[in-house]
Amino acid sequence: MPITPYLAHQAFEPEVIETMSAAFVAACEGLHLKVGDDPATRFVAEKVIELAQRGMRDPEELRTMTLKEFGLDESGVPREWTRRLRMWPDRRRVRAQKS
Repeated sequence: MPITPYLAHQAFEPEVIETMSAAFVAACEGLHLKVGDDPATRFVAEKVIELAQRGMRDPEELRTMTLKEFGLDESGVPREWTRRLRMWPDRRRVRAQKS
């Protein structure tokens, strides 16, 4: 499984590891990253694992939430960039700031 090297001796059921692996690969594709041992893919894997630890078990939901952590929507499109925050803000905050 692609996510196995990033589990750091954490115990998960085989089905959960399979789900996390599918979400990890899909999130990497959404971020245009190659699955490999580099800091960017490690960060993606850590986010997927963190979300799975919170109880998420649906691979599509894991993928979507991981992409949101990186400022992308479900389709992989970036949200509006703000230089002041140097991050991708949540759309609700952007609308509130414009009001």
